[in-house]
Amino acid sequence: MLIEWSDDLSVGIQEIDEQHKVLVSLVNDMHDAIHEHHGSEATADILQRLAEYTKIHFAVEESLFRIFDYPGYEAHKKQHDELLKEVIELQEKVSSGKSSVSFQLLHFLKMWLTQHILDSDKEYSEYLLNSGIKAQSAKSGWFKKLWH
Repeated sequence: MLIEWSDDLSVGIQEIDEQHKVLVSLVNDMHDAIHEHHGSEATADILQRLAEYTKIHFAVEESLFRIFDYPGYEAHKKQHDELLKEVIELQEKVSSGKSSVSFQLLHFLKMWLTQHILDSDKEYSEYLLNSGIKAQSAKSGWFKKLWH
């Protein structure tokens, strides 16, 4: 396991935490696939799922920013856009055979994901919670259920 979920990574908004757990799980799945030598097709598939889920997750966060008029929207969206660009470039390299998913890439994903949650996401969660978003969603984990 590359990333272990802990309360330190929680932003205090249940649905966002559930989505972050899926992202953590996908990075861990990729780590396991590389560690267990499952091959480039398996890692490329996981990378594809990670990219798709990341796009959806970022869209959910950005929608909440607009709904609650989050003042850090532009800067946070820029971080999202930069990561998506890197993931898409990596996908293209992997699918064309120019690159493979490596432990170095996994380390980058781990550091980006954990630092992004611990720094940027914790900033918006405090703002959203103070603006009236409910910490517990009425339909617990709906997004995770749709994805799996």
